Amino acid sequence: MQIRRLLPYLSQGVIVGLAVGLIAVFVMTDTFTKRPVVEFKEAAQNETAAAPQATVSYAGAVSKAAPAVVNIHTTKTVTRQLSPLLDDPFFRRFFNAPDVPREQQQTSLGSGVIVSTDGYVLTNNHVIDGSDEILVALNDGRSAPANVIGTDPESDIAVLKIALNQLSVITLGDSNALQVGDVVLAIGNPFGVGQTVTQGIVSATGRSQLGISTFENFIQTDAAINPGNSGGALIDPYGRLVGINTAIFSRSGGSQGIGFAIPTSLAKNVMTQIIEHGEAIRGWLGVEIQTLTPALAESFGLRDRQGLIIAGVFADGPAAAAGLEAGDIITDIDGAPVTEASIGLNMIAQTKPGSRITLQGLHQGEPFSREVTVSKRPLPAR
Repeated sequence: MQIRRLLPYLSQGVIVGLAVGLIAVFVMTDTFTKRPVVEFKEAAQNETAAAPQATVSYAGAVSKAAPAVVNIHTTKTVTRQLSPLLDDPFFRRFFNAPDVPREQQQTSLGSGVIVSTDGYVLTNNHVIDGSDEILVALNDGRSAPANVIGTDPESDIAVLKIALNQLSVITLGDSNALQVGDVVLAIGNPFGVGQTVTQGIVSATGRSQLGISTFENFIQTDAAINPGNSGGALIDPYGRLVGINTAIFSRSGGSQGIGFAIPTSLAKNVMTQIIEHGEAIRGWLGVEIQTLTPALAESFGLRDRQGLIIAGVFADGPAAAAGLEAGDIITDIDGAPVTEASIGLNMIAQTKPGSRITLQGLHQGEPFSREVTVSKRPLPAR
């Protein structure tokens, strides 16, 4: 009987004990178990207020630049080859075919930019290459035939001139100040539909080794560039020219958000030389160079070595006269380290012919330092 009376009290004690134990377990677990704390970097109110506001319209920039962007219509005569069967006089008589190949007129479209009140127009070499006639159509409805002042296939630049008055001229911007993320606008004549403006950002700068031209230092942008845009303007939000639209990377033939433009710093330099000298004048050493990759460095037994490897030497070039040989490693040009073949090529090209530069590196594993007199770079064979 006494045990039955005590059962309620015992059960209450057990329940209270279990409750206290569970609470203790949770408290001890929370005390001794370190839980992760997530921290976020949040913008302060003053930082948000100071952030640049989105531009509602770029109409002001377009109105400044668009009148200086022109359409370029080219015509060239192409010869259509006859069938090999028609080489036989019998088949020629049978089919009543002419004795000579047929000539046809081929037309194409491109764009250009007026950069001087004297009528100089900047465009791509591939836009006018091989043309018999070039017609420049202005934004104001006027048109005029163009004379080719000079071309530079190695940078894909061509300079034309038109004889018209009261020309709208574009303002040149500083392409060297461009940063990835800057807004840019492309103006041109894609697919011949008429002057068109597209907007994007600078996706990258200093693009090279694309196989588009010999001297490459492209601005990459996602502003839509299509066939017909070549030679047109790439401008900043203030209407200043920062690049000449040149090429696209595309699997379909249309824009896929990867376009390339020649920076104005390069285009201006080439254009000035063409106007003043009739051609682009560059330095030349008479060597073929490659970037020294880790695999090449290992094959030469070099460790932690960066530079350029001379793959070939022209027999009558300045490098051969200075005693440089294939297999030599160039690590410095005039005291500046070089790690990319494109950078080394540009450094040499920008050196005035007749000047002397100092090359440092390794010859048969031993350090060397040579002074080389830079020659004028020969014109590429057409």
